[in-house]
Amino acid sequence: MDENIYKRLARHLDQLPGRFPSTDSGVELRLLRSIFTPEQAELALHLTLSAEEAPVIAERAGLPVEQASRMLEEMANKGLIFDLQPRNGTQRYMASQFVVGIWEYQLNNLNPEFIHDADEYFKELFDFERWRKTPQLRTIPIGTSLTAQAEVMPYEQAEALIRSNKRFAVANCICRKERKLVGEGCDKPQEVCLSMGLASDFYVRHGLGRSISMEEALHILEIADEAGLVLQPNNAQKANFMCCCCGDCCGVLRNIKRHPRPAEIVSSAYYAESDDQICNGCGDCVERCQMEAINVDEGYAMIDLERCIGCGLCVTTCSTEAIHLVRKAVENQPYVPYDIGENSMRMMTM
Repeated sequence: MDENIYKRLARHLDQLPGRFPSTDSGVELRLLRSIFTPEQAELALHLTLSAEEAPVIAERAGLPVEQASRMLEEMANKGLIFDLQPRNGTQRYMASQFVVGIWEYQLNNLNPEFIHDADEYFKELFDFERWRKTPQLRTIPIGTSLTAQAEVMPYEQAEALIRSNKRFAVANCICRKERKLVGEGCDKPQEVCLSMGLASDFYVRHGLGRSISMEEALHILEIADEAGLVLQPNNAQKANFMCCCCGDCCGVLRNIKRHPRPAEIVSSAYYAESDDQICNGCGDCVERCQMEAINVDEGYAMIDLERCIGCGLCVTTCSTEAIHLVRKAVENQPYVPYDIGENSMRMMTM
């Protein structure tokens, strides 16, 4: 009975935008068993992508309202579902996909066994072709890597994305945290993952992050540049989170790095270009590149455009200003959905 409920939950999650495909090893079922009780798994089957009040969900699940309300609150606290708590309204609950979603919400519940299973499963979950068509994250340049003359859309500017919001939270990077727990990873800053608006409310309410001011959020962009972190907001013009990622730990970048041509699957409007007449071959940019796209050959930096994701980290460390970002041709510009809802719909239909 218990095994059957987890298979049903896996099928339910596979119908959500982020998918949850089955495997021959059954590792996905081990993941679900480690965080959902059978009763929670059963209730999760009755949640949808529409935020609903507890009585509506209780009726569909055939449970008393009081019991359903208690369970839904426990599940939100465990990061198994998403809840919304309007300032002048009734709390509502909705289903959460596994990635980006349930996995990230396990920030405070990590252990080596769970991480091992997640590592095994993410290789199955990450589909290069689906990501190329409808990525959940996109890459935007570090702000200081762009010239004043560059044509930049507001949603391509990290500072503009932050200034368009009013509420912010910062959390530890789950990717760097889980790599540390298994004795791997790097020493780059951990408390740099930003969420905004309703997403920030969720993180603060459930103890996943702390509330910060706009000024603090902007300062984190400076920290990211100094540490050599790639800025990855969710794939929407109205972004509600922004990850600061490294190629050693980030689940997305680590998978993209495996691809022979990362530039083909990343949603990015730019690529880097080096002037061999100015470059002094110092190699600072090589260390900064998270995609291993740069080599110093014949005394100057050579950029592999099939691996460059246009993050701008090489630009901000170049002492001779030999490297700059170039906007891709119009036909190669990525489409950026208006909000997370539009992107979710695109993921469902691709």
